[in-house]
Amino acid sequence: MPAARPAHFSVLAACLAFATASAWAQTSQLPITAEQRRVADQVASAGVPLSELAPDAPDQHTVKSGDTLWDISKLFLKSPWRWPELWGMNRDQIRNPHLIYPGQVLLLVKSDGRARLELAQGVGGGAPGDTVKLSPRMRIATLDSDPITAIPLNLIQPFLTDAVVFDTDKLATAPRIVAAQEGHVILGQGDLAYARGDFGSAIDFRVFRTAIPLLDPTTKEVLGYEAPYVGTAELKRPGETRQNADGKPEIVPATISIKTVKQEVGTGDRLSPTPPRNLDRYVPHAPDAPTAGQIIKIYGESLIAGQNQIVALNRGKRDGLERGHVLALWRDGAAAVDKTQDKAEPIKLPDERHGVLFVFEVYERVSYALVISVKEPVKAGDRFTQP
Repeated sequence: MPAARPAHFSVLAACLAFATASAWAQTSQLPITAEQRRVADQVASAGVPLSELAPDAPDQHTVKSGDTLWDISKLFLKSPWRWPELWGMNRDQIRNPHLIYPGQVLLLVKSDGRARLELAQGVGGGAPGDTVKLSPRMRIATLDSDPITAIPLNLIQPFLTDAVVFDTDKLATAPRIVAAQEGHVILGQGDLAYARGDFGSAIDFRVFRTAIPLLDPTTKEVLGYEAPYVGTAELKRPGETRQNADGKPEIVPATISIKTVKQEVGTGDRLSPTPPRNLDRYVPHAPDAPTAGQIIKIYGESLIAGQNQIVALNRGKRDGLERGHVLALWRDGAAAVDKTQDKAEPIKLPDERHGVLFVFEVYERVSYALVISVKEPVKAGDRFTQP
């Protein structure tokens, strides 16, 4: 079973809100609350015990283009998802952990059994384009323009639209494509199509195939409906019902334009309004309470998953899961036979932790997670817990 959380975890949990991983965090205007500052100051006053550092933690690291906060934290900490502790160590120097830039030099300072991460003294506070002034043994570097992110967001950005779960099968009553331009059977980018249904006030839509029920691996209860994503469309002209020349009602469907396609779009496909996306909450942290569940399925057509693949979980908002939660993957212990005595006895080997999940999208009863690391292939039915 998973080990108990360390005593200082409550400080970490509050610190986590101090950082964000928005792929578009381009300014220092991102919010930092008074409570987040208070906790950061509390951590900064003490630092982190040396026992929490990785065995081969370097004395310094120059941030490179392509680095993520997760990558850097693997250099310094035993548990890389706890990187906010590093940024909270010295808020006076690392003023805004939203903005860590390539070219900056991070220094690990150890004293009195504690460790702090400091930023090499720079001119102008570490904004893009500033020059970092370092000691004689280091070169002068100009910072790149883009801050680094918490995890490689390119791995999950496609799934922010591709992987969609509806709590109910509401796509069954959503607007539907009923016809295509004359001569078109399969629709591609730029093609016009015709649809019927209640479009509301929306203009931009995602296009889906028929939704697939997601079943709990144990109870077989329907937890949600995963809708295969096929593209996007824009409403060009609303539909109407009018009278024809004979005075009879005539239905004129709405006109839509296909904007992007992942798969071919066709009649019968359903339309759902494109929701706003908020990417400023990808902050790694552990659940505040014990959590356990199972993997429902591997996203796509695969039966097993490896590192950097997506899995669906049978827990969601109502179970306390949040964006950014880090979870431990467990493999059930294998059945074996003890043959060391006169009479052989069946035994079950201990369950083994073999991977880490990062939750990036949460629905009411289902979540999607990225497989950050794994020792063995992941399959439906595998268990997860808090780390």
